Amino acid sequence: MNCVTRRLPAEWEEQDGVIMAWPHAGTEWIDLPAVQTVTMDIAGEITRRERLLMVAPDVEEAGKSMADAGLQFDRISLYEIETNDTWARDFGPLTVFEGEKPFILDFGFNGWGLKFPAYFDNQITQKLAGRGAFCKTPLEIPGFILEGGSIESDGKGTILTTSTCLLSPNRNSHLSRREIEDFLGNVLGACRVLWIENGQLAGDDTDSHVDTLVRFCPDDVIIYTACDDPGDEHFEPLKAMAAELESFRTVDGRPYKLFALPWAEEVRDEDGRRLPATYANFLIINGAVLVPMYGTSKDRAAIDVVRRVFPDRRVSGINCLPILTGHGSLHCITMQLPKGVLG
Repeated sequence: MNCVTRRLPAEWEEQDGVIMAWPHAGTEWIDLPAVQTVTMDIAGEITRRERLLMVAPDVEEAGKSMADAGLQFDRISLYEIETNDTWARDFGPLTVFEGEKPFILDFGFNGWGLKFPAYFDNQITQKLAGRGAFCKTPLEIPGFILEGGSIESDGKGTILTTSTCLLSPNRNSHLSRREIEDFLGNVLGACRVLWIENGQLAGDDTDSHVDTLVRFCPDDVIIYTACDDPGDEHFEPLKAMAAELESFRTVDGRPYKLFALPWAEEVRDEDGRRLPATYANFLIINGAVLVPMYGTSKDRAAIDVVRRVFPDRRVSGINCLPILTGHGSLHCITMQLPKGVLG
C-alpha cells in the first residue's frame, strides 16, 4: 500500500487537549443529569492535565454546571455549536503530522452508517476550525466517511480496524478493501492495516468499532476484550478474535504482547436489551488513563490490567453506567488533540 510521509499519532503521545460535547435536553439520554455528572467527572480529570474544548448549544447552561462542579475554567474553552448527540470520538477530528506539522482531518460523519441523525454533528469540526479553536492548524476534508472510534494507531504506521465497520455498505461502499487501505495510506500515513474479522458486542450501534474491542498500547502491547463465559453469546466470536490477535505480527515480525481485559458483567436497559459494556473503551490522557466502570465485581480487575499496561500513568475509574444507556462509553464521548494542535 502507499505509505506516505504522514503519521497518525498514538493516543498515548503527548496531548494539548480533548474535545467533548455537552449532553443537553435535545439529546435522548434516559437520565440526563446523571450523564452530565459523568461528563463533568471526565472533564475534571482532563482539566487537571490539559485543555478541554467543550461544544454546547447553550454555553451558559454548560458553563454554569461546570462552574458549580468546581472545574478549572482556565483550561476550558466553550463553543456554542448545535449538536445532535455527545459522541465526540466519532464526529471529532483526527490529527496527522507531516514532520512536526499537525493537520486536522474532518472526515464525514453520517450517524454510524445512516442509523441516526448527524446533520449538526457532521459540521462541528469545521465550525470549531472557523472559530479558531485549532489556532493555525490547517484543516483538510478528505471526502470519506470515518469515525474516530473505528481505527486504532500505534503511531508507527500500523492501523487496527474491523472489517464490519470500515466495509459497511452505508459508509464507503464504492471502495474495495484494497482501495480503503490505499486511502488510509495516503491520508493517514498507514503503512499497513490489520483487519479484525471477528468480535462484536450486543447493543453496539457502530458495526463493531475497534475501540470497544481492541486497543493498541505502548511497547507493542495489544489489550482486548475477552469473554470467559462459554454460555454467553459473545464467547465464540471473541474467542475467534483473540485467535486473530495471536496471529498478528509487529512490523519487525514479532508477536504482539497480549493482555486480556475481564468480561464486564451483563448490563441491560430498562427494556431488557443488552448494553455494550466494555473496559476497552478507556481514554488515555497526559499522565493518566481513565477506565470506564460499571459498578460490578469486574471493575477492580479491569483497573489492575490497565495498570500493568500503563505502569507510569495514574489509572482511574469513572462510573460510566449512565453513558452506557446511550450504547457507548468513556472513549466514545471524547477526542484527543495531540500536542501542537492548539498552538
